[in-house]
Amino acid sequence: MASSHNAPVYVLLGATGGIGTAVAHRLADDGATLILGARTEREVDDLAAATGGDAMPLDATDFSQVQDAVSHATDTYGRLDGVVNFVGSILLKPAHLTSVDEYREQVKKNLDTAFNTVKAGARPMMREGGSIVLMTSAVSRTGLKNHEAIAAAKGGVTGLMRAAAATYAGRGVRVNAVAPGLVGGEGEHKSKMSAQILSSEAGRKQSEKMHALGRVGTPEDVAPAVTWLLDPETDWVTGQVIGVDGGLGTVRTG
Repeated sequence: MASSHNAPVYVLLGATGGIGTAVAHRLADDGATLILGARTEREVDDLAAATGGDAMPLDATDFSQVQDAVSHATDTYGRLDGVVNFVGSILLKPAHLTSVDEYREQVKKNLDTAFNTVKAGARPMMREGGSIVLMTSAVSRTGLKNHEAIAAAKGGVTGLMRAAAATYAGRGVRVNAVAPGLVGGEGEHKSKMSAQILSSEAGRKQSEKMHALGRVGTPEDVAPAVTWLLDPETDWVTGQVIGVDGGLGTVRTG
């Protein structure tokens, strides 16, 4: 993939969410070229305008649309240095109250999109190397009640990441995951997925108590871990889950 385009090229899927937006701005500030994929055309157009990226309205549960975004990177810029999947969802229900359709939706949004990211992203990076970053969750690392469907889906993302890390290590493609706790935020960087949970004072206080550091995270807390994993300087890191979760996944203080 030799090219005169010297800036790193990254495809961000689910780019208009809170964490995706924060990462897009960090990468753009560092001079990266971005291909931004998200479902809502107006939002992805706005983010592209703010970061100088290329907007690609898409549904990441459809492999062909993910492939189109990756092909746009290689066809337009002659290279692909990394792909990140920020697409996801949250469902808080015990298994016996979760419908089959709700369960399948969690798998579709979280695990299917991650698989599509690996499937489309790995091949064009097998010559020059690169980085794939997936989003798992603290709930796949520790048992939390009423999280069965999302924990199953995110646990699948972790397993996928480790297998892919083994498969592509010999070709210089690193595959890692970031496991956030509950992420809130404000304004443009507000996480849409957690909005309902944090909409009430009681919900916010309960969520804060679950995190050892005593607060809900922000997209800006998580973004540095993602950009670190994309950086070529971390080319000896693969197959890892980086917890950025206020201690939720591993620490109990009470």
